[in-house]
Amino acid sequence: MESWENIHAVRRMQEYIEDHIHVPITLKSLSGAANYSPAYAARIFKKLTGKTPFAYIRARRLSKAAEMLMENQKRIVDVAFDFVFDSHEGFTRAFSKTFGIPPRQFAQDKPPVKLFMPYPLHLSFPQKTKGEDDMKDKTKPVFVQVIERPARKVILKRGLKAKDYYEYCGEIGCDVWEILLGVKDALYEPIGMWLPEKLIASGTSRYVQGVEVPKNYSDPVPEGFEIMDLEPCKMMVFQGEPFDDEAFEDAITELWDVMAQYDPKLYGFEWADDDAPRFQMAPEGYRGYIEARPVKSL
Repeated sequence: MESWENIHAVRRMQEYIEDHIHVPITLKSLSGAANYSPAYAARIFKKLTGKTPFAYIRARRLSKAAEMLMENQKRIVDVAFDFVFDSHEGFTRAFSKTFGIPPRQFAQDKPPVKLFMPYPLHLSFPQKTKGEDDMKDKTKPVFVQVIERPARKVILKRGLKAKDYYEYCGEIGCDVWEILLGVKDALYEPIGMWLPEKLIASGTSRYVQGVEVPKNYSDPVPEGFEIMDLEPCKMMVFQGEPFDDEAFEDAITELWDVMAQYDPKLYGFEWADDDAPRFQMAPEGYRGYIEARPVKSL
């Protein structure tokens, strides 16, 4: 299991990248944010994010460039320079390789593309649990951040009466996830969702599995699935510490305990479970268990 100090260091590097996305970033400056040597900072960054620092930086810059091209009529060369590409040609090559379409055509047609949007989390909330001898407290940090979800659509498969993952798999089977992974233009990875009452169709389950796609998505939907609109919303994302894969049930339970006692009013929010689906991501030990609950500002 990765040390919590290393996770904090990678968070600091992610934050540094977001804050300096429009200026050159060196490994030396990035490692300074982590307070580690350049070699060690690069190693733990790749281990925890799955990308080298510079592959991560390029993916973020290209994704932000795509967002900018979608939103305004800025010249391609200006977007290229905004995101620290040396030339129009270099930017066009990188953009085309990543998204399969040249930036000029993308700006005209605005097709759905999969953007690289990681979860850099900032606020920590401690949970105290009793040790086996019931004498010592152990503090388990949980990272919390509010993120914005844009207007979008979701491709989903409904169950019958399922209230959680296990009941859902018992009703529908466990191959839904693989089908969702094959949705080419997904905005993010597949998720399990607890739908609000307004989105539950008569005679179907609260818990479903789905994947979010762009608002203008128009490709065919897999057989037996449906697609519906989701309004813009704020989500409070909770992320636990990394865990051994065989202990995933404990990791989920511990995070649920934190969420049950968490008061969003401390940060100027309140729960908005009637507005949007609450969702969980696949429990992967290297990143900790992640779940998100809708909120709105007070």
